[in-house]
Amino acid sequence: MSYQPQKNRYQAMQYRRCGNSGLKLSALSLGLWHNFGFVNQIENSRNILHTAFDNGITHFDLANNYGPPPGSAEEVFGKILKSDFSNYRDEMVISTKAGYTMWDGPYGDFGSKKYLVSSLDQSLKRMQLDYVDIFYHHRPDPDTPLEETMAALDLIVRQGKALYVGISNYKAAEAERAIDILQKLGTPCLIHQPKYSMFERWVEDGLMDVLGNKGVGCIPFSPLAQGLLTDKYLDGIPADSRVATSGVFLNQNSITPEKIEKVKRLNEIAQSRNQKLVHMALAWLLKDERVTSVLIGASKPAQVTDAIECLANISFSEAELNAIENILNR
Repeated sequence: MSYQPQKNRYQAMQYRRCGNSGLKLSALSLGLWHNFGFVNQIENSRNILHTAFDNGITHFDLANNYGPPPGSAEEVFGKILKSDFSNYRDEMVISTKAGYTMWDGPYGDFGSKKYLVSSLDQSLKRMQLDYVDIFYHHRPDPDTPLEETMAALDLIVRQGKALYVGISNYKAAEAERAIDILQKLGTPCLIHQPKYSMFERWVEDGLMDVLGNKGVGCIPFSPLAQGLLTDKYLDGIPADSRVATSGVFLNQNSITPEKIEKVKRLNEIAQSRNQKLVHMALAWLLKDERVTSVLIGASKPAQVTDAIECLANISFSEAELNAIENILNR
């Protein structure tokens, strides 16, 4: 039997306007950074996507290099999109990116017009799409003039290959320059995707102010610090955790006794709010109205439905915020 989404899927989700644009995003978006490559079970990937859509998550975030191997997340997503979601494409916001190494030679990396246009063409083929809703430049390029990179994004919109464009991993000053260049070209920057969590706060050093002042949305990735801001590590490192199995983005050296002590104390505040730590960590980002949406990852469907529970309480008292700051700054 073909997939039939829940009829009431838009009732429980919150939707937020993205900067000064007309586009709204679900308060939580699903990132396909992990768990959607060829190395993963496609049925599990399919069930995660069904669960997200059934619960009002409309935004699905990819990049050319997601997998493993690179490109495979887009290909898997494209297959599931065609078989299960073909009638619902217009209810979905699909994004992809280019900026990291994707193929050999001088044209498969960073920010030249040659790379960005070629990469998006490849992404569209893998996902079997005519266009994406958002196309991002994934990271700044120190060697390509910013004017060329932004002109490539503008061209891609004019070609009809993307409806909106964004940037990712840009610091405040370079983000402001990029936003201004795009504005002059007539293709406004819709959104910025930075790494942002209670444990990763460089965006507060000017970037959030730039985005707020310029009317650009913000969608943090790694909001749970690769799982550290959950109850998973309260009693040590579990055998099935990402730290124990891969250690690529979060390793045992980064899980210090001091860090675990902070996690335990944050968990106590979450409990006093009748929340799990994961819910409080997501709510802590969503409390800022400049944050349009928060990207979550999931290795199983239950993690999606669990994350959505954060929306039950995204307001904080001044005392709670002060207590959190005291823990994080110790």
